[in-house]
Amino acid sequence: MDQNRHVIVISEDALVYDDLETLRQLPAFGELMKKGSLVKTIRSVYPTVTYPCHTSMCTGVPCGRHGVVNNERDDDLTREHSPWEWFHSAVKTGDIFDAAKAAGLTTAAVFWPVTGNHPHIDYLIDEYWPQSPEETTEACFAASGSSPEIIEKVIRPNRHLLDGKHRIHPHADAFVHACAGAIIRRFKPNLLMIHPANIDGYRHKTGMFSPLVTHGLHQIDVWLGEILKALDDAGIRESTDLFIVSDHGQMNITRTVALNALLAERGLVTVNAEGRIADYTAVAHSAGMSAQVYVKHPEDTERVYAALKQMAEDGLYGFGRVYTAQEAREEEGLYGGFSFVLETDGYTSFSNACTRPFVRPADNSDYKFGRATHGYHPDKGPQPTLLACGPHIRPGVVLERRSILDEAPTYARILGVELPDAEGKAMEEILADC
Repeated sequence: MDQNRHVIVISEDALVYDDLETLRQLPAFGELMKKGSLVKTIRSVYPTVTYPCHTSMCTGVPCGRHGVVNNERDDDLTREHSPWEWFHSAVKTGDIFDAAKAAGLTTAAVFWPVTGNHPHIDYLIDEYWPQSPEETTEACFAASGSSPEIIEKVIRPNRHLLDGKHRIHPHADAFVHACAGAIIRRFKPNLLMIHPANIDGYRHKTGMFSPLVTHGLHQIDVWLGEILKALDDAGIRESTDLFIVSDHGQMNITRTVALNALLAERGLVTVNAEGRIADYTAVAHSAGMSAQVYVKHPEDTERVYAALKQMAEDGLYGFGRVYTAQEAREEEGLYGGFSFVLETDGYTSFSNACTRPFVRPADNSDYKFGRATHGYHPDKGPQPTLLACGPHIRPGVVLERRSILDEAPTYARILGVELPDAEGKAMEEILADC
């Protein structure tokens, strides 16, 4: 095993191919784009939301197999806001961190989703934030798997960038890059995967393309330059293959529809006096611009299907297709405890609210409700992209389209490790001397 091989993956959340026109004019991205290879568009998984996508990006399998089918957990569907899938225990398959660690390589992750308490990440800062006003930054990271060494040597020196701003951009992104740089300089891991999200946050706030988004592209170029400087300081730049990837795009929306309020009107959801779900025959769990519908008793499945199909045909309620569980599984590898998936009409997002009004204007209270969002079918909208540069990357190769499932096998191929669970295949066209 070659201990002097290094792979760094930076997942620029919601970056799309259209952004490269701006990035190629900037110093850090411009340098990589001249030397590296490009996959113009990456086909994501369904639903195109961050936590399912990132789990597929490090496992090489679709959502049904790895088990992360939504950003939010589905263990209490009567709640309007459920806890997110913070922890690695939700993942049912092996991933690139497992494979690298099994081969004796060192691993690291900063804000890579669904890595909380991952047993095979040596240097870990999970994307996780305090769950109560009393929980401190250091305590929340300790609870999600950061070691005392990482807290002392990486988190504590950079904590001032983040305290009280775990979900606020660009503060969180400055913290992510500062911590990643510290890990590179101090530990020189063979595999490091990081997840900044300011482009995603800006798009939710202002729409798909805006002056703020363009400003965000300039910000990520500065931060990429800081990562390159850290590689130089650590003396490993020449032995590092760097991947800039993305999980999904976004599309502009004009409204949010409260699906469970609609289901309540049809007698499929029971709402109590406090305006909360007391019981249900069928309940919707939003994934942004799609939703997963859970039927409590199998004998009600056909009745629910008939109601949903009629609503889709009416064209008034925000969804244009009803996938059965079998269709979602066969077409997109998406399956779980739900019976149906509702796909947006292209300009509607969904909430879990169970009370009127049925239709609400866009706002920025949640990623689902901003000026733009995601969660739709992976062939819709502006598409994510991939840029790679390094000693094992052929310069100048341009591929039109590959699957997001091919990313982890490509990293495994460079590192010389096995990823037996993966359904994707290494992108051999861009690889050299592996």
